Amino acid sequence: MPPLGESVTEATVSQWMVKPGDYVKKYDPILEAISDKVVTEIPSSDEGVIEELLVNENDVVPIGTDILKMTTEGAAESAPTTKKETVVEEQNTPSTKAAGRFSPAVLKIAGERNIDLSLVAGTGKDGRITRKDVLNYQPKEVPVVDNQPVQSVAQSAPPATPVAETTVSNNDLVTKADPVRKMIAQNMLRSVHEIPQAWTMIEVDVTGLVKLRNSLKNEFKEQNGFGLSYFPFFVKAVSSALRNNPKLNSSWQNDEIIQHKDINISIAVATDDALFVPVIKHADRLSITGIAAEVSRLATGVKTNTLKGSDSEGGTITVNNTGSFGSVESMGIINYPQAAILQVESIRKELSVLDDDTFGIRNKVNLCLTLDHRILDGLAAGKFLNEVKANLEAIDQNTNIY
Repeated sequence: MPPLGESVTEATVSQWMVKPGDYVKKYDPILEAISDKVVTEIPSSDEGVIEELLVNENDVVPIGTDILKMTTEGAAESAPTTKKETVVEEQNTPSTKAAGRFSPAVLKIAGERNIDLSLVAGTGKDGRITRKDVLNYQPKEVPVVDNQPVQSVAQSAPPATPVAETTVSNNDLVTKADPVRKMIAQNMLRSVHEIPQAWTMIEVDVTGLVKLRNSLKNEFKEQNGFGLSYFPFFVKAVSSALRNNPKLNSSWQNDEIIQHKDINISIAVATDDALFVPVIKHADRLSITGIAAEVSRLATGVKTNTLKGSDSEGGTITVNNTGSFGSVESMGIINYPQAAILQVESIRKELSVLDDDTFGIRNKVNLCLTLDHRILDGLAAGKFLNEVKANLEAIDQNTNIY
């Protein structure tokens, strides 16, 4: 199992793309592995014939573990021609009429969906068609003959997300956990079992933030091509507060407290059946617009299954936008081995007493902080939250977002 990132020590075998007897070239994809909730396609480091798969799908494998045996180079040159002929025969099936070599996974998916690979644009090395290229392939406009649309076979193909194995027991639907969900479960259990987690909450008046964002959002989208949500303002406020509260930007490892120099904020991005935590690197160096661009890029990467392993590495604290689905108060589980996770709740209107003892309608939000009590105490958490609060309440129409 090759290295998959600086802090990655193990990975789950999600799917083998080869089987014993297959002849593969260097850089052909042989395996999909899941680490830190990111799916990585692993290429072959050599050319040759697969002799034996040493680990099974869904196995958790430490980095550096032998995962397969293959006969390489000289032995591969003398490999039986029947193996190459088998590949050619597969390439000539009706759904895969394109010339060139394809991985078994590409051939399998194309065959199942009746996709003509000559119509698929490859994004791999030297234009190679990858599994993701086939999964993300969208047929062009449906042709019309005699004023009647012609239904393409590819258009009636099943959705890209595989259906989980299910059974019915006593009228209950039982679904086998997929590798991503199992990885999430392992990380959550490790966090809860190893970290003594405390929780606190603070209320913030974000009336100025709401007015500024609402005044800019239409023009912003026209100029930048992506929307301006409230979330980048919160990420900016957190990253600025971390400069003066570096204890929050720490982790506990082997009875040592590591205070991280870089401020890399993990953000939670959910799909229908999984949760991913990509990272905004050096968030304190970015403007609100720069953070918005990164949020858009990372969220798109999750939704299109194009997120890179490096996009989820190096996070030092997590900010979670729970308010996006209406939550007003919640306790997040710390993203191990970080020291804290901040939940940004839903912005709501409230009748409030103002400084001059008059009443007014204000926009309020709760910020909920879960902290590692081995590293942080209430004082440190309170100072940090109050600085985040001050940063947010200082936002007005004169705040520069660029």
